[in-house]
Amino acid sequence: MYKLPLLNPIRQLNAIAVLTSGGDSPGMNPAIRAVVRTALHAGIRVYGIQRGYSGLIIGDMEEMKSSDVSNIVQRGGTLLKSDRCKAFREPLVRKQAAAILQEKGIDALVVIGGDGSLTGAHLLATEHNIPVIGLPGTIDNDIYGTDDTIGFDTAVATALEAIDRIRDTALSHDSLFLVEVMGRNSGFIATQVGLACGAEMIVVPDFDTQVENICFQLAADHAAGRGSSGIIVVAEGQQAGLTYKLARQLESHGQKAKVCILGHIQRGGSPSGHDRVLASCLGTAAVSALRNGETDRMVGVSNGEMVTVPLEHVVNRNKPLNPQMVELVNILHR
Repeated sequence: MYKLPLLNPIRQLNAIAVLTSGGDSPGMNPAIRAVVRTALHAGIRVYGIQRGYSGLIIGDMEEMKSSDVSNIVQRGGTLLKSDRCKAFREPLVRKQAAAILQEKGIDALVVIGGDGSLTGAHLLATEHNIPVIGLPGTIDNDIYGTDDTIGFDTAVATALEAIDRIRDTALSHDSLFLVEVMGRNSGFIATQVGLACGAEMIVVPDFDTQVENICFQLAADHAAGRGSSGIIVVAEGQQAGLTYKLARQLESHGQKAKVCILGHIQRGGSPSGHDRVLASCLGTAAVSALRNGETDRMVGVSNGEMVTVPLEHVVNRNKPLNPQMVELVNILHR
């Protein structure tokens, strides 16, 4: 179980607001529930902002009661809706958002989202002295300063369920399936999924991968009777169509290759028990951090303990993928 921070309230809060921003992730609803009920328990009013920063800049928010978050812990997506607000990149728009919070008597803000969302939280805090705490809500698990992010465990489990079904067809036809999972800039999902499903190999954007080397390795392994899963897990990467390109190149080298893109099913569905507990603890810790006088920080997990990390570090540093896990995929399939 997680170790929660000790409560030492030094900041008086009358009202806080919470929003979800960017791509949705399973577990956002349990996080919202935890923020709302922890705050209400402390006598703090809570406002839910609709559609992330897009709703904030037009004041689209309503006060929330405990009943508003009943029976949402098992639901995927986000009760508050989400959006990618390009306008929030503009200083004048952030100034408008800060003014709206002040007009409505809101003392602090909790932002649940990924790297872009936490960047917006950091700018709002530093430019306008708004107390802000961020929570890492993304299936990619690529946020610096935390071992885990809300939604990652569920996304991995969803991808694994699909791959276990795909494997039946791969083995029946003695062909390779390139299964594309999410991960535009990082291979955390691909690595975890590849290791858990016994993939023959993985392709991730974190490390350079030569298609020629993949083909030669597959041919050598199959000739030696090694590797029988028929599954290659590919992180989508920044280049559109990467997986199809890999499949064509494999076929040109005599490999039967089919493509299956899992896409947005990885974001949907009921959050796992792990993500529900993680999100609940993070949401509670966020309210505690605000009451403790903290701001411009993200609540994350380190070695099973809830910790706070400066948002400046979160948004300006990269979380590296462990190369040992990538190599372990190669070792264990042979």
